[in-house]
Formats: sequence, structure tokens, C-alpha cells
Amino acid sequence: MSGNTFEFALRGTDGLARLGELSTPHGVVETPAFMPVGTQGSVKAMRHCDLEDAGAQIILGNTYHLYLRPGDELIARRGGLHSFIGWNRPILTDSGGYQVFSLADRRRITEDGAEFSSHLDGSPHLLTPEGAVHIQARLGSDIAMVLDECHAYPASTDAASRPMERSVRWAQRCRRRLVELREGQTSGVVVSNAGQAQFGIVQGGVHQDLRDQSAAATVGVGFEGYAIGGLSVGEPIDLMYSVVADTARRLPEHQPRYLMGAGTPADLVECVARGIDMFDCVMPTRNARNGQLFTSQGRINIKNARFAEDDGPVDPECGCYTCRTHSRAYLRHLYMAGEMSAGALNTLHNLSFYLDTMRRIRDAISFRTFDRFRQEFLHSASRLSLDS
Repeated sequence: MSGNTFEFALRGTDGLARLGELSTPHGVVETPAFMPVGTQGSVKAMRHCDLEDAGAQIILGNTYHLYLRPGDELIARRGGLHSFIGWNRPILTDSGGYQVFSLADRRRITEDGAEFSSHLDGSPHLLTPEGAVHIQARLGSDIAMVLDECHAYPASTDAASRPMERSVRWAQRCRRRLVELREGQTSGVVVSNAGQAQFGIVQGGVHQDLRDQSAAATVGVGFEGYAIGGLSVGEPIDLMYSVVADTARRLPEHQPRYLMGAGTPADLVECVARGIDMFDCVMPTRNARNGQLFTSQGRINIKNARFAEDDGPVDPECGCYTCRTHSRAYLRHLYMAGEMSAGALNTLHNLSFYLDTMRRIRDAISFRTFDRFRQEFLHSASRLSLDS
């Protein structure tokens, strides 16, 4: 471990793009960074050694799912999430707010919190802001997110203002409870990581006046970092970019900025250009399991018949194990045959592509060539898919 504290150091900039370092109790994360999503304490189809080889510095765990199964108290008895899953690098846990949001027919939001029925067995649960803090304290993640309320797109200003205002009140409650845990004022909660940081979340839909209010109030609470939530829920991409840019400018310069749940490789590049430091998304893993692969030449669907006798690698410019070892023809065969290894090899490639893209972004910012990198990358990303 690098220590028992959380720190963020801004190492350089190129335009609005930022180069930084997150120091956590379980190691340093170079930013901009992409976090593979490990919903159940596991990135689907991946071994931890594969993630490390691909360049993953930090992964994301899901509070909602781990609370329901195997249970945060069981994980705490196993020494916390790092010990339980055998991952010694940093972990961020979300609060479960988005998962509750997605259970539209199974939940009810009140000022107390989110009442919902488990998707596993229908059992009733109440997730409060304080409860989300307790669960994540037991998990012992390096970064814990506050409980927030998302709202679907589109939404009027009035409709979006209510969850935004409630999210601010919940953020205040989350912070108070974490401070109480740190000061030993709350008994009966096992704290698996005394150096755990807490990030606030800015909401407000696509209404910039609401985003401004949310940012000011959330920053006023005083967190170690700040996230932009409630995007990538169906809004036009240009509108998302505009909201990200305007919101990022209102967040503290010397604290990390995290865009939750977005997106494509082009989205990562474009949002780095707008001042974002951290990202997560299920796209590289989910798309891999469906046969869609990201390459320097555009996206391909490996199930397409044109690859049946293609002896080339998925991406000639990629150095991952999948591309070094296997042909498109073989990967197509595995996918069409329903072999488990298809998902593993495809996922390894997609995550390697995402993580290598982040490495190239960091290098470009360091050498102050980010704008040239951005233009070249977006030109490649805009090419027609090879399966079109």
C-alpha cells in the first residue's frame, strides 16, 4: 500500500485536458483513467491478472449488487472487498443509486431513501444515504460515492429539479455520516478502509442552471472529489458534451472529476478535452460479449460472415494477448460456437483498447500534443464499421 490517505495531484494540462495522480490506500492511479466495471466484485469474463496485464489501475464495484449478494457484512468479515476478491489495487464503489433508478417498477423514492424490491428474490429493502455510507465502509473501497437520485431523459426543469435538490440533501447526510464514522461516533459499523474517500455527485439533467446549483451546493459540502451523474441516459451526444463542459468548469481545479457511465472511446477523448479525469462504462465488456469489438479502424462485429476466413488479428495496431495470438476467423468460430472463451478473449481485447487509449491520452497531455491526438483519434473513430 502507498499509505492510508487519499490525495489528488494535478501534474499538467494541455488546454482543458488534465494529467493527474490519485493516491489511495491501495496504490496510485494515473489520470485520465478508465475503470472497468466489476459489478459483482468481478469484471465479467476476466481474471484479475488479465486486468492487470491490460493496464487496469482501478476497478469499480457495485454497492447495490454486493449488498444483496453476498452481503456487505459477510465481505467485511472477510477483511473487506479487496481481500475478499483478491484485488490489491484501488477500487471505487458506486452508491447503488443508478441501479435503484433502473428498477422503475420495483422502487419508491422518499426523503428517507430508496425503497425497492430485490431483483433476486423480491425481498423489500430501504437504501438510505446513511445506509449507503455504511455498506461502502464495510466494503472498504478506496472511493465511495454518495447516494443520489437520477432522473430519466427527457425531463422538464421542474421535474429535474426535485431529484437534484434531494440529491444535495442526501449528499449532506452522506458526508455527515462518513465524518461520524471517521471520528468513531457511530458504533456497530465495521470500517474496512480508514482511508476511504467520498465523492459527491452533481445532478440536474440537461438543465445547466440546475447543474450550476447542484455543483455549488455539492462542492459546498466538501468532498474529496466530484462526479457528474445523470448523463448517458438517452440525451443527444452533443448535448451531453455541452453539459459536461459547462459542469466541469464549476468543479474545483485541484480535485478529481469523474463522469459516470460514459461511454464510447470517442466519448472518453472528447470528455477529457472538457476537463474530465475519471470514467467507467459497461460498454467494452457488454459489447465484447455480443461480438462487437473496438479497433483503431472502427468497430467490427466478429460474427459477420466476412471474417470466417480472415487470418488477421482483430486490430493490427493492438498488442493485447487476443490480437497477438488469435485470428478474426478463430474468434468468429468461438463466438458462433457459443464458447465461453469467446467472451473472455473479446473482453480482454476491448478493455485493452480502452485502457491503451487512456495511456495514449496521458502521453499526449504530457507532451502537449493532445489536440493533435484527439483529431487523429476521432478521424479513425468516425470511419464506417467494418461490418457495415
